[in-house]
Amino acid sequence: MTQPNTATTLVIGEALIDVVHPRDGESAEHVGGSPLNVAVGLSRLGHPAVLATHLGEDERGHRIQRLLTDEGVELTVASFDLDATSTAQAHLDDDGAATYDFAIDWPAVTGLPTDVAHVHTGSIGASLTPGSASVFEALKAAHASATTSFDPNVRPSLMGSPDDERERVEQFCGYVDVIKSSDEDAQWLYPGRSVEKIAELWAGLGPRLVIITRGGDGAHVRLAESGTFEVAGRSVEVADTVGAGDSFMSGLISGLLDLGLLGGVEARQRLAHAREDDVRPALARAIATSSTTVTRAGSNPPTREEIAGL
Repeated sequence: MTQPNTATTLVIGEALIDVVHPRDGESAEHVGGSPLNVAVGLSRLGHPAVLATHLGEDERGHRIQRLLTDEGVELTVASFDLDATSTAQAHLDDDGAATYDFAIDWPAVTGLPTDVAHVHTGSIGASLTPGSASVFEALKAAHASATTSFDPNVRPSLMGSPDDERERVEQFCGYVDVIKSSDEDAQWLYPGRSVEKIAELWAGLGPRLVIITRGGDGAHVRLAESGTFEVAGRSVEVADTVGAGDSFMSGLISGLLDLGLLGGVEARQRLAHAREDDVRPALARAIATSSTTVTRAGSNPPTREEIAGL
């Protein structure tokens, strides 16, 4: 595997404490949040990552800070601005899939670095008011000089109706180079519409690369200029699916950065003209990272060394 691209990625979004409730056994607290998971995944793959979020000056907030420090992820100074760190109650079913109940506060994000090559956002931080408007404006501003990516990562208990969320997602599509969604999330947003039609719609709104994942069955991929294709999944024994989509996202960003298809305006132009063979190595890395993550409990993305042979 080649040396990692050392351009910095800014990730904007929630960091919180997951209180995990298995069907059998006692609950346990873990550091979580989709954007945090993406930032950690990128760092483990060798890429500098900065997280802009909202934390409380409490034990849970400092626990998150310690983890980020240990993982090599920089935390923006302005992130400590809440009375209490947010939480998510995660309830696991027999198959290891999680459903969530959230207690989260999300004001406007401030103090964002500007000297970054790529910006990623999504999930609650890009949806929950009042802070979501500031996230959109930050992404819009970054788009002038950096590449951008977005994962809607739908949370129905927080996000209201599909009608409202569709409008938000389509607004973000105008300023992102890459959008990734699960098929479940995409079809919640667009009931009755096929994955293929959703990808076609999103590609028409601006993204150069659209990916809709299908769990263990791989992903549907659409390139703005050269059409669609499918990527196969890997057959593995699943411990749980916590963080699988985030691990896919970090692997995808990592692969595209290393290929020179993300990381600034020139990279955007290369991505705009990319063909299937150009992006397949990045998709293979995304499949490798996500399929490794689901083989172990919790959101625990692999290092670069762990996926070198996959």
